[in-house]
Amino acid sequence: MSMIKTAGLGLHFLLELGILAALGVWGFRTGQSWPARALLGIGLPLLGAIAWGVFRVPNDPGPAVVAIPGAVRLALELGLFALAGAALASIGRPQLAIALGLLVLVDYLLMYERVIRLLGRN
Repeated sequence: MSMIKTAGLGLHFLLELGILAALGVWGFRTGQSWPARALLGIGLPLLGAIAWGVFRVPNDPGPAVVAIPGAVRLALELGLFALAGAALASIGRPQLAIALGLLVLVDYLLMYERVIRLLGRN
């Protein structure tokens, strides 16, 4: 495996964790009461992780629980990244939202072969 591909996979994993963290922080800061904050702060990252892990393209890199087309998978990923960026911006962290967006762009540039493969699958 090339160094660039390894870096891309590592960055992709860190960005996945970033999504979960951003959604969790947003949830804990947005809820009006302690139960609402706990529900949002724990529930949103959990839903994001479930969506990320369940809806997959077969063999990308493992088996898919629910197989979806590559373009749909790419849209799901970009949607979760956008949601995380919006969450960061809404809690007063626009610089982090911009940094997240730039890192996502770098990630997809590093993993361009995967993006091409996902867009080529139906």
